Amino acid sequence: MISGLDSRVIDANSEALGIPVSTLMDNAGKIVASFLQEHYPDGRILFVCGPGNNGGDGFASALLMDPDKVTVAMLRKSSQIHSEIAKQRYSKLACRVEEYSPELFSDADVIVDCALGTGIRKGKVKDPYRSFILEANASGLPIVSVDVPSGLGSDVTIIPQTTITFHDVKVGMNDDNCGNILVADVGIPVDAMKYIGPGDVLRYPVPDENSHKGENGRLMIIAGGPYFGAPVMCSMAALRSGADIVRLFTPSNVAQSIATYCPVLMITPLPGDHLTTDSVDMLLEESMKYDTVLIGPGIGKDPDTMLAVKEFVRKCKTPMVIDADALSAIIGMEIFTPTIITPHKGEFRKLDSKYGGPEPLAQLMNVTLLLKGHVDTITDGNATRYNRAGTAAMTAAGTGDVLSGSVAALLSKGLTTMEAASLGAFLTGMAGEYAFKDKSYGLIATDVIEEIPHVLRDNLE
Repeated sequence: MISGLDSRVIDANSEALGIPVSTLMDNAGKIVASFLQEHYPDGRILFVCGPGNNGGDGFASALLMDPDKVTVAMLRKSSQIHSEIAKQRYSKLACRVEEYSPELFSDADVIVDCALGTGIRKGKVKDPYRSFILEANASGLPIVSVDVPSGLGSDVTIIPQTTITFHDVKVGMNDDNCGNILVADVGIPVDAMKYIGPGDVLRYPVPDENSHKGENGRLMIIAGGPYFGAPVMCSMAALRSGADIVRLFTPSNVAQSIATYCPVLMITPLPGDHLTTDSVDMLLEESMKYDTVLIGPGIGKDPDTMLAVKEFVRKCKTPMVIDADALSAIIGMEIFTPTIITPHKGEFRKLDSKYGGPEPLAQLMNVTLLLKGHVDTITDGNATRYNRAGTAAMTAAGTGDVLSGSVAALLSKGLTTMEAASLGAFLTGMAGEYAFKDKSYGLIATDVIEEIPHVLRDNLE
């Protein structure tokens, strides 16, 4: 079962793999036309179409049917069709085309609902869609919904006799609200779901225009002490990935140097030259003010630091990303807070000394695992995806810190652990590819950080 957003992600990933949405639309049209010709061979078909790709599916179907038996009713003016591929199919229609009116029901034997599809958001459906839904339900005519009954999940919804849905059943669909559900294969490649792609950027939580500081991700980072660069890299990557507030908690021996190097960071110095158990209670109290905690980059492996990490992770109630040296402290632990761990292969071998692979380890530790490599593996023990974005040039020190910072920022912005790990891997991988075009094999971690906003810009426009 997938969501409407999942459908849009998969469509975009299919296009990136060389299967354009236009092909998927034409395949959908063939499936719908075939169903209508089989079940209503002499019937008068009324397609009621909106201005998006769901309407485009209707146009694609109408093009394959006897134009004398088909009417297309438009819920919006043709000039308002906002899907270019839907426009192209609309322009080829040879059947009768009318502005939607309930009077058209008198000339129809079946209504084909192509009004909203997965484009609806929860809430109140507005006219003209609301009027169509209420009038179609009251018409007494059989209704066939294409992909999703219009209005599903909102305050009014089409009640169809049949729903022809594509690729998979959508969240919220059942026999009571969809009638007979037919799942049809429109040709989406397996890799569109298996591999993370540009469509996954659609999951990025774009800030509302009325949002305020702190509403788009509050991230606490516990990092540094023995090392100076790692806390800077992960913090800057988090900011460039869109977290509103990033506060770095770092030992006092490096706090001033980091502040001087990077004045945009908010920094809370910790006593001493490394993380100790003396700071754990304060850090746990502070963690309640944040959406996510990232712990590990550059903290070193002092025995007291390892005890501090273990105690913090065991007691923390805020979602976490655990990276770098902190991974050594959690070997064998089961974690009960939503958590992402980001080991490279060497760290993974220490974590996985007896479990036998990424999926079993993720299940037994109760985490989402992002295993870094030539192809990254992201798994929560149930679902597994892969990330191919990146370049062999991303072996410079600090690129792992960039990844953990980006992943933590996305988790703080409200994504699930699987979504944040997957999208963070893709964003930083693509940022590395962007940087490689200019820096070649001389790219460094800061080059990757600076390209993250460009990847977002190019895939969100």
